[in-house]
Amino acid sequence: MGEEPLKNMKAIVGDITRVDVGAIVNAANKTLLGGGGVDGAIHRAAGHQLLDACRKLNGCQTGEAKITKGFNLPSKYVIHTVGPVYRGRSEDKILLANCYRNSLALAIQSNLSSIAFPAISCGVYGYPLNKACEIAVTTTADFLTQYPGSLKVSFVLFSATNLEIYNEFLSSF
Repeated sequence: MGEEPLKNMKAIVGDITRVDVGAIVNAANKTLLGGGGVDGAIHRAAGHQLLDACRKLNGCQTGEAKITKGFNLPSKYVIHTVGPVYRGRSEDKILLANCYRNSLALAIQSNLSSIAFPAISCGVYGYPLNKACEIAVTTTADFLTQYPGSLKVSFVLFSATNLEIYNEFLSSF
């Protein structure tokens, strides 16, 4: 893998609802109507218009992604994706990779120049962070290789411990 994808990816600790990018990614549930964790925080920060917009999308299947405006968020858009509940199956990896791939594709289709991801499926869905990190980074790097210079990608993490895992993986490329 060349240097190009790496220079367009970074990991930071922060509140994804405060990141000023073209789109933030919401680790949503299949209804897209809000929930706990990142999903609930994004819905609260964006305001009631986000819930109204999500109702019109008629849900989302695991691994797929859908887009709405960002409303009261600094980001112009929210890309909603549904990660897998971790059960240690080979399809978990495929579904999680699809979350990243489909979100990135929506960002490109929407002519965005930047996107921020949380650690999809690593909260209540139980995906081990080190395994999810590897999928997130390798899938994103593969995508950026196909679309060089098109997107700046931030992985916005909840804690310094999570940041350390992502930075270790990024530096090992």
